[in-house]
Amino acid sequence: MATRDPHRYVFRSEWRLDAPADAVYAALHDVENYPSWWHQIRAARWIDDKSGELTCRSLLPYDLTFVIERDIEDPLDRVLRGKLRGDLTGESQWTIVESEDGHTVAVFDEDVTVSKGMIRAAGRIARPALKFNHGLMMRSGEAGLRKSLDAVPR
Repeated sequence: MATRDPHRYVFRSEWRLDAPADAVYAALHDVENYPSWWHQIRAARWIDDKSGELTCRSLLPYDLTFVIERDIEDPLDRVLRGKLRGDLTGESQWTIVESEDGHTVAVFDEDVTVSKGMIRAAGRIARPALKFNHGLMMRSGEAGLRKSLDAVPR
């Protein structure tokens, strides 16, 4: 029987937003601007035209720094996917769709392995705290994006 990798995390979050899908796509495409509305994204900078570096920190007392290399940028289907390397290794994807009730749903899928030594050493013991921390970070990001999009004239 195969054992589950205690360092691998698969997450899915859905943000329901009262904003046009194209505006949501544009905001999520602009990774460098994330720190202005997503407070757990402490720093974001471009490395080159396809990749950037993010530093994240939520409630737990550590930073996660990783590079995202853009794999897919599709404004027509509103899909953004990137490969991650650094303290997190794997991939993440945003899929933005208009729902039948007129809202926009931004779906975030992430499949990553934690590479940061201190967190890897904690293994299964830290797993519940890391999942809880990720949930808080995503809820804060949704609230921050909602507030940021509400400030944009329509």
